[in-house]
Amino acid sequence: MTAIVETETGPVEAGAIPSFTVTLRIMRFDPENHGPDPYWDEFDVDVHGTDRVLDALHKIKWEQDGSLTFRRSCAHGICGSDAMRINGRNRLACKTLLKDINPNKPITVEPIKGLPVIKDLVVDMEPFFASYREIMPFLIVNDGKHPSAERHQSPEQRERYDDTTKCILCAACTSSCPVFWTDGQYFGPAAIVNAHRFIFDSRDQGATQRLEVLNDKEGVWRCRTTFNCTEACPRGIEVTRAIQEVKRAMITRAF
Repeated sequence: MTAIVETETGPVEAGAIPSFTVTLRIMRFDPENHGPDPYWDEFDVDVHGTDRVLDALHKIKWEQDGSLTFRRSCAHGICGSDAMRINGRNRLACKTLLKDINPNKPITVEPIKGLPVIKDLVVDMEPFFASYREIMPFLIVNDGKHPSAERHQSPEQRERYDDTTKCILCAACTSSCPVFWTDGQYFGPAAIVNAHRFIFDSRDQGATQRLEVLNDKEGVWRCRTTFNCTEACPRGIEVTRAIQEVKRAMITRAF
């Protein structure tokens, strides 16, 4: 039975898609077997125009070096687990087509910055999630009422925070931030984005608490508005704008 692959121009037989060879230059880190310093490793991989960086990493792991370590789960840009630096930019490996990043030159793949590397492309996400937990990412309702139905919200009220509901906690925005690289205590863009999602939710009553948390010296005031976070977000969230809106809310409520 002939395999069929979906392409931009429609379904075609797998064998009809032209293949080419790309070189992936991957930063490796394996302290148990190669010492405490990271090093570069290169792999030549035969791929097709519809392949993504994640597909190339799979081929390397399955066919060339089973010790290569990276995170992945859904492979469709929903879980956010395969965020990494590809040619110097934070991207999701499952959403990055090889043909779109100049495959004629070696493609560099590195772990995201600012978080401790565990092995190869896998980083310790605990500092990232610690900041996320601190902003209380859940609805807070203190009115003492127990409604028999859902709490109503108008389409306009929902639209107010719609953009920041798209966050998939991939850490691409936070690990692209120069302040986060140099200051491990900074909450980071993702935590602020998720605080925004609840601060502007008409059903929530915990905005004051969250704003107090983010008014800390390592909170929103550490943002330098470089827009790295907005550029890095694979979901297209206007991260810098959300941070500015949180700052504005903090000043408005203070006066």
